[in-house]
Amino acid sequence: MALHLQTNTHQRLFSGHGAGYVAVNGSRFEQAIVVMADHVLTDWNATDFASLTPAHFEYFLALKPEVILLGTGAKQQFAHPNLYLALINAGISIEFMDTPAACRTYNILVAEDRKVVAAVLL
Repeated sequence: MALHLQTNTHQRLFSGHGAGYVAVNGSRFEQAIVVMADHVLTDWNATDFASLTPAHFEYFLALKPEVILLGTGAKQQFAHPNLYLALINAGISIEFMDTPAACRTYNILVAEDRKVVAAVLL
């Protein structure tokens, strides 16, 4: 599904999503990715929601976002707070939502110049 026409090519925005992929600025990704306004990271080694560990959440500390949107795949799932305790202690908010909702919400927050990170699982 195409999300919208992008006119600012300097920002990284989700341009589509579907079964087994997301697209950022027209580039298709078929693995878990982390998206910020200025770049896309493909080194987050998460594979699926069930295998998330505290280390997967600690990955985001160095990025220093205001909020993390974690796209949990086709359905919304919630992690136990013990997994993301480091984020809580650092004052970083995290929202869990299905991946399509995370893509849409990320695009809105980036347009508002928020320091947001979207981490999406497929």
